[in-house]
Amino acid sequence: MTTDATAPTAENDLLPPPASVFVAGHRGLVGSAVTRRLTADGYDVLTRTRAELDLRDAAATAAYLAAARPDAVVLAAAKVGGIMANSTYPVQFLEDNLRIQLSVIAGAHAAGVRRLLFLGSSCIYPKLAEQPIREESLLTGELEPTNEPYALAKIAGIVQVQSYRRQFGASYVSAMPTNLYGPGDNFDLETSHVLPALIRRFHEAKEAGAPEVTLWGSGTPRREFLHVDDLASACEVLLRHYDGDGPVNVGCGDDLTIRELAETVAGVVGYDGELAWDMSKPDGTPRKLLDVSRMTALGWKPQIPLREGIAAVYEEWRTKG
Repeated sequence: MTTDATAPTAENDLLPPPASVFVAGHRGLVGSAVTRRLTADGYDVLTRTRAELDLRDAAATAAYLAAARPDAVVLAAAKVGGIMANSTYPVQFLEDNLRIQLSVIAGAHAAGVRRLLFLGSSCIYPKLAEQPIREESLLTGELEPTNEPYALAKIAGIVQVQSYRRQFGASYVSAMPTNLYGPGDNFDLETSHVLPALIRRFHEAKEAGAPEVTLWGSGTPRREFLHVDDLASACEVLLRHYDGDGPVNVGCGDDLTIRELAETVAGVVGYDGELAWDMSKPDGTPRKLLDVSRMTALGWKPQIPLREGIAAVYEEWRTKG
C-alpha cells in the first residue's frame, strides 16, 4: 500500500478498473470531469442527480450508499463560488458544505466503502502562507476573510477524513486543488469564479463594442489555474496510488497576476478595449501558489497549457451558450 507520495506501480494499485466509483456532484465542473475520466478508463461510475439524492440529507445518502455499495467515492459535490457569492451567502457556504461532507463521508464508512477521495480547495490555507504553499501550512495562520466560511467547511472535511483514518483505519484521502476552469464552468457573473467571469465580461464587451471593461481590485494578486481535466487525471492517480494521512495539493506549479490573466483572456476573446481596475473592491489573498511536489512525486503532471485551455472553454461556451 502506498502511504506517501511515491511513484506508482502496478503492484500498489489500490483501485484498478473496473471498480465501481460513486462520483458525488457529477454534474459540477469537477465531478463531470472526474466522471469523464474514470468512465474512459474503464471504471463503473455511479451517479445521482440532486433531484434523485440530496447529499445534505444524511439518512438518504447513507441509504443510497448502503444499497449501491461502491468500491470508492469521489466527493466532488460542494457549494462553490467567487468572492461575491462567498460574501453574500456565508451561511450556505458553511452549512451546505458541512452537511454534504458529513453525509457522504459517514455514509461511505457505514456502507463499507473502501476508498474515498475528498476534494477541498486551496483556500483552506492561511491568507499569508509562505509561497509556494506546502500542505503543512494548514492551520498555521488566519484565513482570507472573504471565503472563511467555505474554507472552514473544507478544513472540517479534511479533519473528518483524517479522523476516519485514525479511528477506523479507513483508506480515505484528501486533495486540495488550485483554481480550476474547464468545460461546463459557471458563467453567472454573480456566482462564478474569476476566469469564466472574465471570459463572459470580455465577450459581452466585444459584442457591445464597449471601449472599456472595469474589473475588481488592483489586478496584482497572483493565482494559478488548472484545467479540470488535468485535475481529473490527478484524482485517478490519487485513488489508485495514494494512501497518506495528509492532504495533497493539486496545481500546475506556476502562477500569473490577475492583470496578466485578464490580458490573456481578452486576447483569446478578441477584445481590444481598455482595462480599468476598481481599487475599492477586494483583492482577496495576495498570492496562492501551491507546492505540488507531493503530487508530482506520484508521476503526475498537468498537460493542458493555460491559453490553450481558455480558448477551448471560450469556444465551448460561445457555441453552446
